Amino acid sequence: MLSLPPAVRIFVATEPTNMHLSFDRLAALARDVLQQDPLSGHLFVFRNRAGDKVKILGWDRSGFCLWYKRLERGVFHFPTAAATPLEVDAAELLLLLDGLELTHARRRPRFTLPVGARVRGERKIL
Repeated sequence: MLSLPPAVRIFVATEPTNMHLSFDRLAALARDVLQQDPLSGHLFVFRNRAGDKVKILGWDRSGFCLWYKRLERGVFHFPTAAATPLEVDAAELLLLLDGLELTHARRRPRFTLPVGARVRGERKIL
């Protein structure tokens, strides 16, 4: 189970990736294909052609971390997107890793604070 802070962005490569690639080659893919800085602290998700393996690359201020998951049965259901990269949030990543299809998942509307609004009881500090 991954516990991710809300500031972490998650980029998914929609095209299959060679799972023999190591840290440096995946970092190069994050930079060249996903057009993101691999040292940003964000996560980069790659899958193989068969769809039964996933690697997640991240930087933690002292080095790269690599998470690898192989399914014994079934495949990961990655969304097909016209544009690479596809950005998902932590909840959607967990759904992907648990085998749920994001195309069939519905997100219910939640409260969002309008820009410039204040929470009740909050004072404006000058």
